[in-house]
Amino acid sequence: MRIHTGEKPYQCSQCIKAFTEKRALTRHMMIHTGEKPYQCSYCDKVFTQNIHLKTHTRTHTGEKPYKCIHCDKVFSDTCTLTRHARIHTGKKPYQCSHCDKAFTRNSNLKKHIWVHTGVKPYNCSQCDKAFICISTLTQHMMIHTGEKPYHCSYCDKVFRLNSDLTNHMRIHTGDKPEKPYICSECQKAFKDNSHFTRHMRIHTGEKPYQCSQCEKAFIEKIALTRHMRIHTGEKPYQCSQCDKAFKLKSHLIQHMLIHIGDSVQKE
Repeated sequence: MRIHTGEKPYQCSQCIKAFTEKRALTRHMMIHTGEKPYQCSYCDKVFTQNIHLKTHTRTHTGEKPYKCIHCDKVFSDTCTLTRHARIHTGKKPYQCSHCDKAFTRNSNLKKHIWVHTGVKPYNCSQCDKAFICISTLTQHMMIHTGEKPYHCSYCDKVFRLNSDLTNHMRIHTGDKPEKPYICSECQKAFKDNSHFTRHMRIHTGEKPYQCSQCEKAFIEKIALTRHMRIHTGEKPYQCSQCDKAFKLKSHLIQHMLIHIGDSVQKE
């Protein structure tokens, strides 16, 4: 009946949580006590709940009992299956409270929120750069350390990014370009990590290229370069027919049509 009445008589003495059943309170108390009575028989990991142990054990046994009804993929736990199913259904339950963007994963929403708040929790210890994603920080750190952990098995070349090694390997194998980088939000595929990273910023809203003269920020460096011309007044695209110059190549092309039209009229 407590399900219907909402009654929760079992109150935690350490926090404000309350429960309908005593065993639920007992499980919850392990968070405060640090007790983890469920030990993995394959490794030294321990867990507060038996269900978490069972899910973990499948990483050792390879068991994947949860099958997607839309495709032939299988999973070791229901949470991963649920996230995967959103690829097929298009469901995005995690809505940003600052804009109209929505996400399939709560973790992606949290990262996106940082775009609005300006939070960049991952700081480089070698310079003043900070990042929204730890993976971006890891890649950045290799600039300072000079680390190139990805070795070609055919020659002596080494690379900072796995995607660069993958592209290089095609020189040796002759493989046709593949698109191994798949967006979890819209299923677009990319053949290299740099294009994939730029694309993901559409979903996360991340704009890492900040103008030093105003508050504008951009997804791509080239967009920042074009924007900076507003402040500097630079017009690198010079018309070959007259003395006009333009900030953008597209504006020069449009302008050139005037000269082409003049030539046609003279003929």
